[in-house]
Amino acid sequence: MFELIPFTRHVNVYDPFRAFDEMERSFFNDRQSFGFRTDVIDTGDAYKLDAELPGYKKEDINIDVENDCLTISVERKVEDEDKRPNYVKRERVYGHFSRSFDVSGINVEGIQAAYNDGILTLTMPKKVEQKPASRKLEIQ
Repeated sequence: MFELIPFTRHVNVYDPFRAFDEMERSFFNDRQSFGFRTDVIDTGDAYKLDAELPGYKKEDINIDVENDCLTISVERKVEDEDKRPNYVKRERVYGHFSRSFDVSGINVEGIQAAYNDGILTLTMPKKVEQKPASRKLEIQ
């Protein structure tokens, strides 16, 4: 059978950043070391975190908050040896992946999670700063 090679555009100008990127990709064998990508957006009164988790079921996703640290973890299990197809090329990664985020400025009781079309969305409201009440002291 033939090797399936993704199309890349060849540029005749030397780009050291591209060379470094290709070296990193070959070192990690075209796998991302962190497992999944996330975006964090500041919406003013909250943060919105979007995590790309295509192909996962809701049951495979765990979200834990402990000691001001939010951890998103997922696991994709390898098929049984008896049911595994005869792969020609296999690029999807199997295993356990997790990302952790500092949530010290977040109201953790108000975090809401939704999973739709392979995107996990967390809405994390910011803590409201409590200003100390001012009071007038009497001089004795």
